[in-house]
Amino acid sequence: MRTLLAAATSLVALTAAAHAQPDGWTDAEIAGLDASIQQLMADQEVVGLAYALIDAGEVEHVASFGYRNQEHEWPLETDTIMYGASLTKAAFAYYVLMLVDEGRLDLDTSIADYLPRPLPDYEEWADLADQPQWRDLTARIILSQGTGFANFRWLEEDGRLQFHFAPGERQTYSAEGFYILQHVIEEGLGLDLKAEMQTRIFDRFGMTDTSMQWRPDFRDNLADGYAMDGTFEPHDERSGVSAAGSMDTSIADQARMWAGFVTGDGLSEASRDEFIAPSQVIRSPSQFPTITTAEDPRAAAIGLSGGLGLIVYHDENGVWFDKGGHNPWTGNRAICHEETQRCIVLLANSVRAELIYPAIVEQAMGPNPVPWWWIYPEQFVD
Repeated sequence: MRTLLAAATSLVALTAAAHAQPDGWTDAEIAGLDASIQQLMADQEVVGLAYALIDAGEVEHVASFGYRNQEHEWPLETDTIMYGASLTKAAFAYYVLMLVDEGRLDLDTSIADYLPRPLPDYEEWADLADQPQWRDLTARIILSQGTGFANFRWLEEDGRLQFHFAPGERQTYSAEGFYILQHVIEEGLGLDLKAEMQTRIFDRFGMTDTSMQWRPDFRDNLADGYAMDGTFEPHDERSGVSAAGSMDTSIADQARMWAGFVTGDGLSEASRDEFIAPSQVIRSPSQFPTITTAEDPRAAAIGLSGGLGLIVYHDENGVWFDKGGHNPWTGNRAICHEETQRCIVLLANSVRAELIYPAIVEQAMGPNPVPWWWIYPEQFVD
C-alpha cells in the first residue's frame, strides 16, 4: 500500500501542470488535473471518483470519472448519489451554528441545560447513569471531538458507552457525541433534524440531490461501493437520520455546500469564525485508533486541532480546514484554504481513492500542510 502511494505521488510529480496561481486555475491546469486523476485511478484500480474545485468561494470545476457500478459499466456522473459518510458532521456543525446565531443554543453551555430530564434517564443513554461527566459535555466539546468517548460504543469490550477521558481533555473522534447533540436538538429544542437540515442547509445551497434519509428517487442514479480489495457493496437505503453520517449527496451538491461554508453564507461573522476556530487541540499520532495518550510533535507543528465538525491546521500561507468521510467502501475528503477561499472536494465510491488523494491535492492546491500521516496512517509515506 505504501509502495502504491509512493508510485502515485511520483506520477503526479512527473505529469502535473503548474500549481494553481492565486487568481485561480487555468483551463490547462484543470485539463491536466483531470488527466492525472484518470491516470491515477487506472493505476490504482479506483472504480469511481468525483471532484470539485472552488476558488474565491465560487464553484469553478466539477467532474466525475469511472463507474457508479462497475459490473454494469454505469458511469459515475456529477449528479450521481453517493454516500456522504462523515462529511455529514461538518454540515451538522454548520447547522448548529445557525442555532447559535438565533440564541437557541450556546456552544459552551452544558447540554443538561437543554434537556427536560437528565440524559441518562433516556434509555439510549442509560450507560451514563454512573458517569456524571456527561454534564460537562457542551456543543463545542462534542463538535470538536473532545467527548472522551470511543467512536462507537459497540467497539468497547462490554459494548457500554463510557468516558475514557474527561470532556475536553483530549480529542477522541466519536459518532456517539454527535448522536447526543442530535438528541439535545430533537428532544430538548423540539426540532426535527431531517427537516431542519433540508431547509437550512440543503435547500439554502441548492442541493437538490442531497438528503439526511434515503429517497426512492435516488435509486436510478446511485453509486455502489468498492472495498480496498475490490469487493462490491451495494449502496444501502439508510432509513434513520444521523447527525454523524446519514447524508446521501452528489459531488455537484457538495461543491455548492463547501462553497457556502468557505464564504460563511448563512452565518454571522462570529459564528463563521467559530466554525474553523481551534476548539480542541489534537496531539495524537493518528485519527484512529481514537483512544490513546500517544502524541506526535508534527501535530503541534501545524496547530492540528478540532474545529466544529472538521479539523483545522495551518502553514506559512494561512489556515486550512478539512473533513473526511470514510467507510470500507467510501473515501471522501474536503480541504479548504481559508485565505483564498479555495477548496478541493473529493468523493469516491471506491475506498482505494484514498491512496491517490495526497497526489491529487498536491497538484490541485500546491504545497500544503495536510496531515496525511494523521488522516491515513496506513497509506502515508514520509
